[in-house]
Amino acid sequence: MVPGAKERPVQEFLNALLFRPLAHLVVLLLLRTPVRPHHLVLFHTGLVLGTAWLLLRGEDLGAALLLQLKTVLDNADGQLARLRGEVTELGRYLDTGLDFLGNLFLFLALGLRTASLEKALLAFLVFTFVQSYDFNLERLHRLAKGLSLPEGPKDRETLGLRLFRGLYALLFAPQDRAIVALERFLQGRLRLDPSRFWDEGALAGVVNLGLTTQLFFLGVFLLFHEPGAYLTFVLLQAVYLGLWYLWRIARSIPSPR
Repeated sequence: MVPGAKERPVQEFLNALLFRPLAHLVVLLLLRTPVRPHHLVLFHTGLVLGTAWLLLRGEDLGAALLLQLKTVLDNADGQLARLRGEVTELGRYLDTGLDFLGNLFLFLALGLRTASLEKALLAFLVFTFVQSYDFNLERLHRLAKGLSLPEGPKDRETLGLRLFRGLYALLFAPQDRAIVALERFLQGRLRLDPSRFWDEGALAGVVNLGLTTQLFFLGVFLLFHEPGAYLTFVLLQAVYLGLWYLWRIARSIPSPR
């Protein structure tokens, strides 16, 4: 386990294998400097906006490299905050909100580059839904196992905190409520075994479609100058999620006595 890395019941493979160790090297360099976690958040958000600009210019290699650097720094900001004891409520909302903004610009650039704005918008919705499912399924897993939820400290009220908390309530809270409501409805209605419906196997099916993996594969598609194929790759994840959901239900139906 990399020091300062976020503890998760199931780790995203590429994060654990590559990006978190690289991020830790960055954190070791920054640990005794004035650089704060939110500085890294702002910087890697700028990298995503720069990637969108490079996409529009057709500079795919540069865009692919910036995306991987963004992922390293995205891991580093959380590690730095935890090692320094600087985890804040505002930091969590800031990171989520700016990731959403960066991803939106990224998909807009993909849509303009491929002249397929409708396809890019639909892919962005699938992309965002997958990230929300990953987040909410882990929380349901923790509750089913009787584990505590990873809630951080509460900050004093500021304009910035109210702004980003309100942004989360507008963009993400409805998704969170819908996902949790669907999960609980199906589990109760079908009398599914919660120890299997929300176990580590269920988590593994979605955790490896997290942001790190998504941006890694976008980089791979860009190396082959195929941004449109990446949009198709994201859309196909909706089909995968449907099949994965049926698998989860089938394996969680109690055996007849």
